[in-house]
Amino acid sequence: MQQHRIDAGPDTVHWGFFDAGLKPIITVDSGDQVTISTVSGAPEAMPKTQSGLTVPPTLAAIHASVPQRLGPHIMTGPVAVRGAKAGQVLEVRIKSIELHYDWGYNAIRPLAGALPDDFASMRLIHIPLDRTRMIGRLPWGLELPLKPFFGVMAVAPPRSWGAVGSPPPRRNGGNMDNKELVPGATLYLPIHVDGALFSVGDGHGVQGDGEVCITAIETGLIGTFELHVRSDFNLQWPMAETPTDFITMGFDPDLDDAAVIALRNMLDLICARTQLSREDAYTLCSLAADLRVTQVVNGSKGIHVVLKKALLKN
Repeated sequence: MQQHRIDAGPDTVHWGFFDAGLKPIITVDSGDQVTISTVSGAPEAMPKTQSGLTVPPTLAAIHASVPQRLGPHIMTGPVAVRGAKAGQVLEVRIKSIELHYDWGYNAIRPLAGALPDDFASMRLIHIPLDRTRMIGRLPWGLELPLKPFFGVMAVAPPRSWGAVGSPPPRRNGGNMDNKELVPGATLYLPIHVDGALFSVGDGHGVQGDGEVCITAIETGLIGTFELHVRSDFNLQWPMAETPTDFITMGFDPDLDDAAVIALRNMLDLICARTQLSREDAYTLCSLAADLRVTQVVNGSKGIHVVLKKALLKN
């Protein structure tokens, strides 16, 4: 296993879109670890110099020279995995996540979020982040514990899709905003093009399920990922696991349809890992699985189904 590092900069990021035609920043072997730094925020979201908060110089350089297309997210990558083929699965083991900034921001925008008609004006706040205590201090004094994760983790979409905007999550992953994807979790993404082309961004200091105002504590993060190519099973949608739980996901503009996708994916998982019938799997989900609203603000909404691994051991 080799260790690699990619830092966010004008030559290592793509802003607002995914495209199978992007050239990889680096090619690694299956099983290698890659440490990736990310940045977040357009120029108008930057704190003022007198705030005492530090804006990484690379972020200003990205603003000056990288074109923004189709969406707001700045992603570092892509990383190609040698030998990865369309139809296989990329296993992304999340080894560590650290803060990259000493601040984050949160924005409310008219005509956006879960309450698009309730707020008539833009509101942007900057939130100092304490790396030592791992808290964010909100303007009214509340100290909120941080639980950083990447809102965006993705492989390249199918080549036939062309360039697609970063906001809606899709079968290639993307802007899933799933707060369960913290260190110790493993994400599985269906591979659509050779090399897989893994990208990451949209760092969040903390977020509630739903992400209702369309932003979390948006910040830069540094993550270490171990990338493995899997050919022993197939996926149509992203899924994940933690040390204790299996997690299946569904995305659709209709939240009910997202729930159907995620639940069917959990039934598939249960039947693949046990001798249970589909009827028994359905009963088990009704008794023990939790359907959680991942987010409701990204065009395609998200549902993730969480089931304890211990329930599949018998």
